[in-house]
Amino acid sequence: MPTVKPPISYTNRDFNSIKEDLINYAKIYYPNTYKDFNEASFGAMMIDMIAYVGDILSFYVDYQTNETLLETAIEEGNIVKIAKQLGYKFNNAPNATGQAAFYVSIPANSAGSGPDTDLVPILKAGTLVSSDSGAVYTLDSDIDFANANTEIKVASVDSGGTPLTYAYKAYGTIVSGELTQEEIDVGSFERFLKLRLNGENISDVLSIIDSDGNEYYEVDYLSQNTVFRAIRNIGEDSETTPYILRSMYVPRRFAVEHTIDNETHIQFGFGSETEIENKSFPDPTAAALKLNGRDFFSDRSFDPSQILKTEKLGIVPVNTTLTIKYRKNTIESTNAAVNTITTVVDSKVEFRKSSVSNSSALQQISAFEVDNEEPIVGNVALPTADEIKVRALDNYAAQNRAVTKQDYISLIYRMPAKFGGIKRANIVQDTNSSKRNLNLYVISENSDGDLITASTTLKQNVKNWLNNYKMINDSVDILDATIVNIGINFQIIGELEKDFTLVLNDAIQSLKDKYETKFNLGEPFYISDVYRTLNDVDGVVDTVSVEVEVKNGVGYSPSQFDVDQNTSRDGRLIRVPNNTILEIKDFDADIVGVIR
Repeated sequence: MPTVKPPISYTNRDFNSIKEDLINYAKIYYPNTYKDFNEASFGAMMIDMIAYVGDILSFYVDYQTNETLLETAIEEGNIVKIAKQLGYKFNNAPNATGQAAFYVSIPANSAGSGPDTDLVPILKAGTLVSSDSGAVYTLDSDIDFANANTEIKVASVDSGGTPLTYAYKAYGTIVSGELTQEEIDVGSFERFLKLRLNGENISDVLSIIDSDGNEYYEVDYLSQNTVFRAIRNIGEDSETTPYILRSMYVPRRFAVEHTIDNETHIQFGFGSETEIENKSFPDPTAAALKLNGRDFFSDRSFDPSQILKTEKLGIVPVNTTLTIKYRKNTIESTNAAVNTITTVVDSKVEFRKSSVSNSSALQQISAFEVDNEEPIVGNVALPTADEIKVRALDNYAAQNRAVTKQDYISLIYRMPAKFGGIKRANIVQDTNSSKRNLNLYVISENSDGDLITASTTLKQNVKNWLNNYKMINDSVDILDATIVNIGINFQIIGELEKDFTLVLNDAIQSLKDKYETKFNLGEPFYISDVYRTLNDVDGVVDTVSVEVEVKNGVGYSPSQFDVDQNTSRDGRLIRVPNNTILEIKDFDADIVGVIR
């Protein structure tokens, strides 16, 4: 009768356990073959070597398994690769950005009545400035010194007090990094062409143009065939909405990949020039249902990837030279403290009137100066492994699409500022059963910080911005929110030994500080918070009364709002509809108090 061998223990995978199992196995099944298990014997050495190999193999099997999971991965390279599968984009050279003040001196006109407006320049995007530490920054957008927000002061006068020059001061956004250009020759057709850029610390790839003048556009993923483009707005609302947002079909496109080793790669698809001529979509039934010459099918599911495969993920360049412009950081630390960016390295200037010669005009105005009145900061430190894990999971949860209410609101606030700023937004389901759509209420802000109705251009930009993110069956109406200006009147009792004037001023200031931040759409006004704020002021014994009134008239919103009707029974709060926002417009005039 054959001997039945006991089962192998697969849970013993460390050195000592493997060694013990080998010794027991030899004692049981080879008792007469080998008996010397002394630690100094040859057999013990062989058992140790086998146990060592088993331990190493077991370790690396566990290690490699853990490296395939985001939660247990340790190596940063593997974490970045897994994060990419979840839609996270790793950047090995993040930018620092902030506001900088630019100065220029303009001579007076011939009449001496003011500055010569013909010589007021436009400082173009691409102007380079540098900090004391050697970091280079690029002006992100044009600065028009003729803008209404520009500060103008008399810089110098003659002996009679007549102004000779005027100092202009305007602000612009600067981004860390120096613009660099690289040319790469591309030969014959290659599927999914991938190019490596020679530069290091590359933060952004700005443009790619081939030798025929065709431009390639960066996309987040190659199956994305549309991008947003900024067109300068020349309408009346250009001050609040400088650019118009337009979506554009881009058959020529590329994706950028940053690696943990500080390398930057450009990835293309595998389409040809015929992709431009033939934009027609395939028959969905042929693409989604796997017929393959059969007159029957078993899989009824619709797979969108089958349609994407037919688009070939964009055109790949062939037999051409690519001119690639990108921004790279020159030093490791790109943050800058206040008043440390003081040098204009290279200024790009133009003048509004074509009759004005650039060379002669530049001789008449002073050289540009720059200063940062606030620190230039950014998330310039590379994210840690734990940070990448968290960001990847958050990115995957968002899915870069608008599904929930918070998705819509977050996307609106993420729209670049040059397309106009939405100060507050709220989205609600339309209660009209015949419409079955979503109502998106928006409100904007003027240069003085007051709430205003969003312009038509701004609302169109919001619509274009959301079209590529919203669900295809979502119908969204973009509507103006209602502004209701309110004022607060209160009575307080002060301590006898205190200066009543100071106590009252402190009470008013405390309310100004509390309501400095704008309300949200539909946010109720808690009267109880006013009582609590006033009672916390030093010198206030008690708050007698608080009255909230709607402000109408010149300078205020004409909207009507019944405070009494919307006040709760207990008098603690004022309810506000979802399409309405409260605003204290003039703190000095609209917050009035009495102390006794």
